[in-house]
Amino acid sequence: MRIAVAGGTGVVGSLVVQEIEKRGNEAVVLTRSTGCDLTTGDGLEARLAGVDAVIDVTSTRSQSKRKASEFFGVVTRNLLAAEKAAGVGHHVALSIVGIDDVPTGYYQGKLHQEQTIATGDVPWSILRATQFHEFAEQSLSFVQIGPWSLVPQMSIQPVAAQEVAAKLVDIATGEPQGRAPDLAGPEPLELVDLARTVNERKSLSRRVVGLRVPGAGGRGMRSGALRPSTDGPRGALTFQQWL
Repeated sequence: MRIAVAGGTGVVGSLVVQEIEKRGNEAVVLTRSTGCDLTTGDGLEARLAGVDAVIDVTSTRSQSKRKASEFFGVVTRNLLAAEKAAGVGHHVALSIVGIDDVPTGYYQGKLHQEQTIATGDVPWSILRATQFHEFAEQSLSFVQIGPWSLVPQMSIQPVAAQEVAAKLVDIATGEPQGRAPDLAGPEPLELVDLARTVNERKSLSRRVVGLRVPGAGGRGMRSGALRPSTDGPRGALTFQQWL
C-alpha cells in the first residue's frame, strides 16, 4: 500500500512513517519540502496520486480556540478535497480521548477537526488516544519562570507514541470504521508526578510546581476526563518502562 502521512516529521508522525515502511508499505510524507502545502492545498492532489490512505497527525502550538479550529479546519478540508480528487479511499486522523468534556481551545480545535472529517466525502476513521509518555517532558516547557516549570494539574493515562503509531497503521491498512475504540495507556497517573520524574531522571534542573488551571477546562483535566471512560485497547508499555 501507499500511505500518505500529514505531519510525518513530528513526534508520532515520524514513528508512523517508520511503522509503515517496517511493514513493507510505502510512506508518502506530506510536507512543503516534498512539494505540497497543507495550509493552502497546493500540490496535495499530485502528491496523493496512487495513495490508498492518508494518516493525519498534524498539530498546532496554538491554545486559542479560534486559531486551533482555523488550523485544523483548513488542513482537514484541504486534505479531504485533494483525497477526493486523487481517489484516496480512506482518511485516518488522530484525536484525543476526553476532549468533549475538557473545553480548552486546543481540544475545541480537535473537535472541529473531527466534525469536518465526519461531514466530508472521504470514508474515514478517527482514533482518539490519550497523551503520549513524551507529554511529561513537553509539559516542563509550557510555562517557565526562571528555573520554575508550572505544569498543569492533570490526571491522565499516558500511552507510548510508538503504540499509537502502530494502531494508526493498523487502521489505515483496514476498512474505514468511523470512530475507532479509544486507545489509552496501561495505568492512570498524574502529569505533575511524571514531569518531576522526567526532570530528575534527565537532570534538567527544573523546579516543578503543579498549576491549577482555572475554569471548566482545568476542572476537566483534574477530574480524569482525559482518561478513557469505556473499555478499549490499552498500550502495554508503562511510563517507567518507557523512561
